Amino acid sequence: MAQQVTAPTIRAGKGGTPLVMVTAYDAPTARIADDAGVDVILVGDSVAMVVLGYEDTLQVTVADMAHHVGAVARARPRAMVVADLPWLSYHLSTDEAVRNAAVLVRAGAAAVKLEGGRARVPVVQALVDAQIPVMGHLGLTPQSVHALGGYRVQGQQVDAARAVLDDARALADAGCFAIVLECVPREVARLVTEEAPVPTIGIGAGPDCDGQVLVLHDLLGLEDRIAPKFVRRYGAVKAEAVAAVADYAADVRARAFPSDTESYHLSDDVAAALGVDRSASSRTA
Repeated sequence: MAQQVTAPTIRAGKGGTPLVMVTAYDAPTARIADDAGVDVILVGDSVAMVVLGYEDTLQVTVADMAHHVGAVARARPRAMVVADLPWLSYHLSTDEAVRNAAVLVRAGAAAVKLEGGRARVPVVQALVDAQIPVMGHLGLTPQSVHALGGYRVQGQQVDAARAVLDDARALADAGCFAIVLECVPREVARLVTEEAPVPTIGIGAGPDCDGQVLVLHDLLGLEDRIAPKFVRRYGAVKAEAVAAVADYAADVRARAFPSDTESYHLSDDVAAALGVDRSASSRTA
């Protein structure tokens, strides 16, 4: 059996073979990701948009996240399970952050992820002190969508790029074992990757990071809405699924499904006692 991936495993991957992370929100997709050999399964607060139909990530609660973390964890993946701490679950106090993170760990997460830089250092330290591994998240932080003025590339000016670099150093010093870089220029991601002592995992941050993450539904083509520039479709699962369901619907309406061989039957004795006409069944098969 392959060895379980852990926070120290990921931390030790700095500068080595690129790390592979995907999001998944339930047991079937977790099994798909794990069977494919990914290193990390992120149960992201993006579940709000991808699965639950919301317009942003701000709607999910700790209870929502625990529900989906549990579903992923019950697939028993070899990959490390990381859970997003949702909006306002770690912003009010370090004690509340630890309590909320503990809910996700008890649900099955091996680590939590939170957004923000130097302002989050006390929270990161409190979580690490509680023996909860923490993954950071810099650049475009979706929980700050209103403050940022929308989903925009970050770190494009000198001061902003330096701030991302300073934030990465601070998160690493505070104890983060890895840092997600979202929607920053490739050059900025490369600088952070060179400077930070922990692995960087990019999404819309170019190929120079220590790893990459995509939403599973996006890369499979199960979600076919307009995709960001950084999404590459590796499948067309929605189109295949629609075609399959359409074929099923056509067979049902034509009484071609289910067939006689896909049906259960009475024994000869019971059929005779009930006066069942077996020939009628065969005529409709």
